[in-house]
Amino acid sequence: MEIENLYPGSWGSNCYLLTSGSHAALVDPSANASTLLNAVAQKGAVLDFILLTHGHFDHIVSIDVLRQYTDAPVMIHEHDAEMLGDATKNAFYTFFRQEKTYRAADRELSDGETLMLGTEPIRVLHTPGHSPGSVCYLCNDEFLLTGDTLFDEGVGRCDLWKGDADRLKESLAKLRTYPQNLPIYPGHGAPARLGIALDMAAYLI
Repeated sequence: MEIENLYPGSWGSNCYLLTSGSHAALVDPSANASTLLNAVAQKGAVLDFILLTHGHFDHIVSIDVLRQYTDAPVMIHEHDAEMLGDATKNAFYTFFRQEKTYRAADRELSDGETLMLGTEPIRVLHTPGHSPGSVCYLCNDEFLLTGDTLFDEGVGRCDLWKGDADRLKESLAKLRTYPQNLPIYPGHGAPARLGIALDMAAYLI
């Protein structure tokens, strides 16, 4: 499975393009929709689905426009699904005092569920704390998309809607059970190795 960061997106949020042969997925579409669609086309691929690591506004910017031009379903963990339709819960109102909402997800995901991108699996790992439905995506056992659960030099904040520092600590402990040399691609910042990022996080939470 190939991965490409299509950053810059909104508010410093990374947006990843995953490809497996002629199959593509976008993760956290924070960038302009035309930029994202052009990137998929340049790969000669078809967009199979749109994955969200969580429901905060800076990671979901282009989901409705993308759905206007493709048949790709938007997928989010079941515990974050309500954030798409609520500007307070997705934090847009918190920061800008304006309403900004999106259509409901096409599919709600659960912990341990496996999606297929072509012939390669993407496993859903529920890692709550930054938000109640934050997830990481384990892609073909090759790399881990960590969203705002874990960064190269820290962790996501826990002071927005239903953030929970204790649950985040539990999620980080869960990630300790995976190979520590696994590359991670976070929602903000640079790639890292899982173990190194977790060691850094231990000093911050």
